[in-house]
Amino acid sequence: AAGAGAEVCAKQEASGKRAVPGRSLNTYSWQEVQRHNREADQWLVIDRKVYSVTGWADRHPGGRRVLKHCAGEDATDAFRAVHPDLDLVQLYLKPLLIGELAAEEPSQERNKNVSEVPGSRTPKSSVKQNNGSLGLAQRVMSFVNWPHHVLTLTALFKQFGWKQPTEANQLSLCLPEMEGSLPEGGDLPKPHSSVYSTTSYNQALMIFIVRSCFSLKGLSQNWWNNRHSQHHVKTNIYPKDPDINMGPLFLLGDSQPVKYGKKKIKYIDYERQHLYFYMVELPLLTSVYLNIRSMQRMYRTRDWGDIAWVSSFYIRHFLTFGPFYGVFGTLLLIYLVKFLESPWITYITQMSHIPMKMSTEENQDWLSTQVRATCNVEQSIFNDWFTGHLNFQIEHHLFPTMPRHNYHKVAPLVRSLCAKHGLQYVNKPMLKAFADIPRALKKSAALWKETYYET
Repeated sequence: AAGAGAEVCAKQEASGKRAVPGRSLNTYSWQEVQRHNREADQWLVIDRKVYSVTGWADRHPGGRRVLKHCAGEDATDAFRAVHPDLDLVQLYLKPLLIGELAAEEPSQERNKNVSEVPGSRTPKSSVKQNNGSLGLAQRVMSFVNWPHHVLTLTALFKQFGWKQPTEANQLSLCLPEMEGSLPEGGDLPKPHSSVYSTTSYNQALMIFIVRSCFSLKGLSQNWWNNRHSQHHVKTNIYPKDPDINMGPLFLLGDSQPVKYGKKKIKYIDYERQHLYFYMVELPLLTSVYLNIRSMQRMYRTRDWGDIAWVSSFYIRHFLTFGPFYGVFGTLLLIYLVKFLESPWITYITQMSHIPMKMSTEENQDWLSTQVRATCNVEQSIFNDWFTGHLNFQIEHHLFPTMPRHNYHKVAPLVRSLCAKHGLQYVNKPMLKAFADIPRALKKSAALWKETYYET
């Protein structure tokens, strides 16, 4: 990455645009910055400094698309939220620096909607002020060891299965193990470098544990990382957030149904999509849709590392269960478990997003964007376990690098900020959150119908 940054600097120096140490920085207006928002020409602003990330985008750990989504914008809040070690990341930014905003320019885009929250850095500053008293960055070792528990239980169940070599015993052992470890394993990558207190340990975790967890699920880690980075930075913004771009099967929010309606697009009967949710998305989201997307990405990019890890998922299961069920039976078992886990994963991920605001880019401040796009589910011991602490989805999106077991500590601070700035902090019972998914789908379908059939 540093080498790529040096190449960019050399090109910028040749064109007279590089920030030369010891000299005053080039200054730019927001109008100039916003012109550089194309695939082949990307500038962004962080803390009033202007960076050209075009030549470095392919090496960005979060994928090139997330940079494209932020091109021509102030990316300060998103940058701070998703990078836990800002000092380290600054080393990669230095070679990309080309200037700064002119003194008369505001810190955020002139057209940015910050009227409701006149300082979108407020959540981060409040957390820093209360970190010492509340221990918001403190790790609980039992929670830190949770990823290792899942992997250990998986290994133990496999070992017990070999010692009980009958089909009935194998099935009775492997189904609870796989059904329990796969959804929990799916939550392991969610800490966003927040499991350990040091960056080097977190990087080791990402390399080993996270890849192991995707091996547990047979999915591409790089595909998930690229997709999830976009989701966190542009939550519920169509079409930048891939998690809400589920056409042609489902139309979500307000803008996508109207778009399809105006173009007279009708792949399926969208008026009944709230019923298709139970027949299609619940059982097939993780078992079919996500697996297809993952395999498409690995094949298209020739990602041999991820291909090897995903292959190990199938090899391990064939070695364990092949002698009892054969090739076809083992495949059937794998996808039976994925079919059973899909409703669990679907409800956890969709209940906090689909019922909330979805829109095209409105260029709002960070706090407003995340609070309006997500909601919480009431805290309880069961809810915390069932969701992997993702019942605090608002806090998870505002502070993705915070240890998840501390979300309940920061929640009162976030709630008070929302009240101060007139933002609705949505916290609902879990069953209501479940039911709100088909309600939202039905509302979107009504928008499509009204637009599609209008004369």
